[in-house]
Amino acid sequence: MNKTIQLQDLGLQDYKTTWEYQEEIFKKVVDLKIQNRREETTIATPNYFLFVEHPHVYTLGKSGDLENLLLSEKQLEAKGATFYKINRGGDITYHGPGQIVGYPILDLENFFTDIHKYLRFLEESIILTLQEYGLECGRSDGETGVWLGVGTPFARKICAMGVRASRWVTMHGFALNVNVDLGYFDNIIPCGIRGKAVTSLNVELGVEKVDEAEVKAKIIKHLTQLFEAEFVTK
Repeated sequence: MNKTIQLQDLGLQDYKTTWEYQEEIFKKVVDLKIQNRREETTIATPNYFLFVEHPHVYTLGKSGDLENLLLSEKQLEAKGATFYKINRGGDITYHGPGQIVGYPILDLENFFTDIHKYLRFLEESIILTLQEYGLECGRSDGETGVWLGVGTPFARKICAMGVRASRWVTMHGFALNVNVDLGYFDNIIPCGIRGKAVTSLNVELGVEKVDEAEVKAKIIKHLTQLFEAEFVTK
């Protein structure tokens, strides 16, 4: 079992470019697993974690409803945003500047073979990170992600999640709003959930800008503990 995770920070990068890069890594890991089984070898499968920030883009999961995008093609263009229908779970979400996006490409057979536990660990890493900033947050029953004000009329989502897994290899991941222009969420029904707001860490803390590098470091610290892993920078 290889519990080393190669950490890469891609900076600001186009969504499609990053998606193709994820697919390339994902295929490499899956192909190695197939080779191991076919040839009865035990070559260790690698694990990756990508941090990235995207230009304005809306993405729709494979089970999502296109009606949850409230903009026409021309309106998207006017806002400088792009749109992609992709192969993760979940409905529609927004990615943009000021948002920390994390894409774990892990062979879960190196850790545990439980997708439910995997999603809960991703959520927990964000919950523990936000608690370090003094925020009370948690999960909302039946709604993946991390929320504030759960059980009140002021419930608001701060982190969206959507993953894909095949042969226990994961891709896609989470998007945590840190310094986000929340106006872009007005153009969708986020995650297909009506009547609930979206928020950002800087808004909750009442500051103009939160140190994103600090937030990333805290997330990695908690992922390291939860997955009992070692992150190495490549």
